[in-house]
Amino acid sequence: MLYSIAHFFKNKFPFVWDIIDLINSFFFSLRYGKRLAKVCGNLNLSRESRGGVRVLVTPLSEIPTAEMVLFFDNQPEEAYKYFRPHGFDAENLKKIQRNKSFLAYVFREEGSQKIVGYFFLRSFFMGTAYRGRMVDCGYQSKGLATLGNQLMNEIGFGIGLRIFETVSRKNIASYRSSIAASKMRVVKEMGNDDVLLEVVRENPPSSVEGAT
Repeated sequence: MLYSIAHFFKNKFPFVWDIIDLINSFFFSLRYGKRLAKVCGNLNLSRESRGGVRVLVTPLSEIPTAEMVLFFDNQPEEAYKYFRPHGFDAENLKKIQRNKSFLAYVFREEGSQKIVGYFFLRSFFMGTAYRGRMVDCGYQSKGLATLGNQLMNEIGFGIGLRIFETVSRKNIASYRSSIAASKMRVVKEMGNDDVLLEVVRENPPSSVEGAT
């Protein structure tokens, strides 16, 4: 229900969505800010994918907007067939960087500092989040999508969110990376081969969830 309402306002009344985003950002920060700081303070910021790519984890807010615009511009049109979570121009990216509820992170390859992946949780102060990702076209099939999903799970579950994701059954690579990183349950068949999934938490809650 929340997913449908959010997309309705985002697509039909973008000015109303901007207001909702501001309100949600404020209350999300109020409710989860301390937990997020604690979880992120304990993150391993240097990671290696199963394909042998070593990356550094960096919050989107610390990445120059122009670099992110270039990253998105360098991806083929096919990459956007199933991936349209927001605008990819500088104005929209700056809004996301300021949004406390949009938990977005970037993978930079160690050594080259090249941006090779983008991962996010579009979160709501009521306690839910929607997971998304994009891996650079030159770094596909190296385990980065799975690594990014695992990172989003660590952060989302670490602060006490329920994590959801919409996937098209036609997007085989994305579907496989989703289930490789997580145990999933089908919440709803949405038509056009889209499926709303919930990531099932398998580990017991950490003490962070009880923080205030």
